[in-house]
Parts: sequence; structure tokens; C-alpha cells
Amino acid sequence: MNYKLLVIILLCVIFLYKLMVTFLKLRSTRNKIPANVSDIYDAATYEKWCAYRVEKCRLSIISSCVSLATEIVLIAADLYAAFAGLFPNGLVPQLFAVLLLSVLTEVVVMPFNYYDTMKIEEKYGFNRTKKGTFFIDQLKEIVISLGILTLITWILALLHRALGDWMIVAFAGVLMVFFLLLLFLFPLFTRIFNKFTPLEEGELRTKLTNLLTKHGFTVRAIEVMDASKRSTKANAYFAGFGKTKSIVLYDTLIEKLTPDEICGVFAHELGHGVHKDTLKGQTASLIQMLLLSTLAWLTLRSESVFTAFGFDKINYGFAVILILSVEFAIIAPLYGILVNAISRRHEYRADRFATEEGYGADLISALKKLTQTDFGDVAPSPALILLEYSHPSLSQRIDAIEAAPAFTAKSADSPVSEEAADDPSEA
Repeated sequence: MNYKLLVIILLCVIFLYKLMVTFLKLRSTRNKIPANVSDIYDAATYEKWCAYRVEKCRLSIISSCVSLATEIVLIAADLYAAFAGLFPNGLVPQLFAVLLLSVLTEVVVMPFNYYDTMKIEEKYGFNRTKKGTFFIDQLKEIVISLGILTLITWILALLHRALGDWMIVAFAGVLMVFFLLLLFLFPLFTRIFNKFTPLEEGELRTKLTNLLTKHGFTVRAIEVMDASKRSTKANAYFAGFGKTKSIVLYDTLIEKLTPDEICGVFAHELGHGVHKDTLKGQTASLIQMLLLSTLAWLTLRSESVFTAFGFDKINYGFAVILILSVEFAIIAPLYGILVNAISRRHEYRADRFATEEGYGADLISALKKLTQTDFGDVAPSPALILLEYSHPSLSQRIDAIEAAPAFTAKSADSPVSEEAADDPSEA
């Protein structure tokens, strides 16, 4: 079998799929806006959103073309094997060499990332990242990615050499533990990039604490993250396992939303916790780890896979590249359709929980403001939702919230203030 030709063909198929998704995003700029979200953007702001979407998609297409060309050159010219030949002959140096080259190829698309952040995001009023911060962040990401990939690949090599074909279950277990460890360490990683300060005492802190303790959760900390130093976009999340939770609020979120609207957002997140959606999501993660382990087993069964790319024997670093960038990437869309469909059901249920807590109208108001602030898509194509969305569209979520028996509108007025709707700088 001509493995090299097969890999190049698969890389092109993956590229074409991504291109199709990008065109679906562009198609959204021509879709009719549903009536229940028509108040988010005025005509001038929506025109600005369309221009923003078009610029982002065009850059994505160019960046993807460059990435594809880089990968094809590396594969066709056996450059992975040639680069590995510059390092000492040994398990760790050889796998590290290939992974290092793979990570360094990200430098090729760094100019596009820079243009996206410093030009497009800046043009539309979102960027607050300084040039120095951008490049330091890029360096941190490269170092962290290389460290994680090297560790995982080294474990794969040890398990394969020790267990042979029996490595599937063992490696899946290791990946799952590693995945959970990353979730546990996520708060630590975020502190590498951002600063956190305790939320001051007051109405918001009291309401958030009461909301969690009402359902048996212990609040370990409520902190504010300085997200505004990089972007105007707003977000928030829970951190922690089990009944002990930390709440992290972007400082931009506090600027944009009222205390009740923030509570509406967290009532939604609390719904995920009460229904154990995160725990259930680990089942999907376990299936993914088993898929990756099976692909590793298939890839490592024959040295001919590696000699086709210029290696004289199995190279575990190149195996990981094939698994992540080609093999799993080709089946990921089908897997994603199923996982996203389940996720959307969980989102509906979490919205319903927030509505039952009395925050239905506040959640709608918050979602509209966040969509406006983050320049979200208010009319995504159904095919795009099916393929890519882990959440229902905003219009679908509002319909479901307003249809819930517990829903009561706090006001007949639009949740998006007239000032915000008329001011493009708020988008």
C-alpha cells in the first residue's frame, strides 16, 4: 500500500471538510434573522458583523491552505525522518525530534494568528492584547503543547514495547487519567496567562453563593479574571470537581451584565452540575480515548507504515502525528455530530433548570448581551449547527426557555438595551 499517497489524500479530504464548514459560516451572513433575536443587532451593526465574519473566514481559508501545503511538503519530502536524523538515535530523542518539528510548523501559521488578533480583532474593537503579550502567549502554548505531547508519546512507547497488542486498554486508561488531570490542573494553567482577584463582597457575591449552597455545592472561591487585557469578549466558568466549586468571572462579564443576568448564566452552569452532565461527558471522552488507542494499535502494527515516510523503524512521535492529524481527524466529524447532539440536549436542560430557578428572563437577557458583545452568529445554518455546534442556536434556546412552564418574563421590554443596540462599539 502507498501509505504516503493515502495520507496526502486524507489530508486533502480533511481540508475540504474544513473548507465546507467555513463556507457554511459564510452562508450564515445571508440567512434570515429569526424574529426573537432581531433586536440584537441594528442594521449598521449587523452589516459590521457580516464584514467581520467574512474577514475571519477568508483568513481561515488562507491559513488552512498554508497549513495543508506545509504538511504535504513535510510528508512528501520525508522531512520528519530527515529532521529526526539530526538527533541522537534513541527512543526519547527520536520521538522528541519529530514532535518538535510538528510543533515548530505552527510558526508557519503564526503570522495569520497575529493578523487575526492584532488586525481583525483590533479593527472591530475586540482586541486588547499587546504585541509582547501575544508572542509570549504563543511561546507558552508551544512549550506546553510540546511538553504534553512528548509525555503522552513516551508513555505510548513504553506501553507498546511492554504490552504489544494489549496496550489498547492500558493506553486508553492512561489517556483518560491524563485528560482528567488536565481538567484538574486547568485552573493552574489559566494562572500562567492571567491574574485572578477575589470578587468583592456585595450583591453579586451573595447571590452566587446562595445559588450554589441552595443545591448543596460548596463555594471554594469566587474570582475575577483579567480577561480584558486580551479581549473585550466576556465569559465565565466553574472550576473544580464534585461538590466543591470555584467560580471564575471575566472582568468583561461583570462590566456587561447585571447581577441577576450573571446569576442566570451560573444557574445554567449549575444545571449541568445538578444533572451531572460533566460526569456523563466523561463517557464520551472515554470512547474517544479508546478510539485513539485503537488507532495507535493499528498504526504501530507494521514498520512499513514508517519506512514509507523515510524512517528505518517505528517512530512513536510520527505515529502520534498520524493518529491526531490524519486518522482521528478523518473520523472526528462523524464522532462530533453524535457528541454535539448529546451536548445540545444537555444545554436545553440546563437552560430549563435556570428557568425553574426563576432566572429564565435574566438568562435570555444575558445570552443576548453576550451574543452582541462577542459578535455571535444569530442565524447559523441548520447544517452548521448539526456539524459544529455543541449548543443550540440562540434563537432555539430562547424558544425553549419561553416555552418552559416555569418561564415568566420580568419585563416586556427588550433584554438588550436601546443604548447597546444602537452603539456598534458594544458589539
